[in-house]
Amino acid sequence: MGWVMARPSLVAIEVAWRWIFGIPFLAVCWINVQVMIGKYELGPSGIASIDLQNPWVAAVQLAHTWSLYRPVLVDALTWVMPTAALAWVVVSGLGRGIVLKRLDPLLSFRPLRMMVLQAAWLVLFCATWWGWLGSMHWVAATHITTGAEPDLVGYFIWLIFLSLGFFTAWALLSWPLTIAPLISLLEDKESALSAVSQSFKLGKLFTGKLVEINLVMGIVNLALIVLAMVISAAPLPFSDQLGADTLHVISIVAVLFYLVASDYFQVVRLKGFVEFWKMFRCGEST
Repeated sequence: MGWVMARPSLVAIEVAWRWIFGIPFLAVCWINVQVMIGKYELGPSGIASIDLQNPWVAAVQLAHTWSLYRPVLVDALTWVMPTAALAWVVVSGLGRGIVLKRLDPLLSFRPLRMMVLQAAWLVLFCATWWGWLGSMHWVAATHITTGAEPDLVGYFIWLIFLSLGFFTAWALLSWPLTIAPLISLLEDKESALSAVSQSFKLGKLFTGKLVEINLVMGIVNLALIVLAMVISAAPLPFSDQLGADTLHVISIVAVLFYLVASDYFQVVRLKGFVEFWKMFRCGEST
């Protein structure tokens, strides 16, 4: 962490390539939302009159609003998401390649291979996310049914259990695709597939360290989210004195803090991977 902190340009590059993708993506989403609202105004949907004091009534009102906007959203997502995925693969492949090159000047710069590996990582991420959404649908369908009293205790038990399960599963399954770009460059593999294959043959000690780093990174991300929420919520008791504009600025600062801190720890993880590779694999690869 200290090594990365002393080299802020690495974090700046990580932040830059993520925002180069993120800002245009959010702009496209905002434009599509405005088009959607232009076709179907929010007033008739009932979203402005949601009963925040009664969660059951609010849930029905939100479901009605979703049923109105779902066809428009699906139409937009059919082209926005594939385009965004392609853009992310290209930008992340280039950006991550530059970060690794700056991390260790001896590493080669192979953006095409990085893009292939980033695409594989994205496929696994989407599959994990889709599995979690499917499990949440199952929990809701089996514990909140029409004609019967909802089983809220069972619903929240399964919700927490499955969410933590998918969170842990992602940490346990994603490390081969996370380390593969480094293996590809550090061990000069011929292809992206050979780098992924080698990721499963790193030995028990090295693999254990990789899994441990991934789990710790997940916990760090959760801690950063909680800290950002605390920063944004702390001024609420003084909202009358500060005013709405100040609260909005504080919320923006909290979001920016989370994004920059998360990117910083991404670079720390990469540095940790390189150091562990030198410890466990450097002698073998040479």
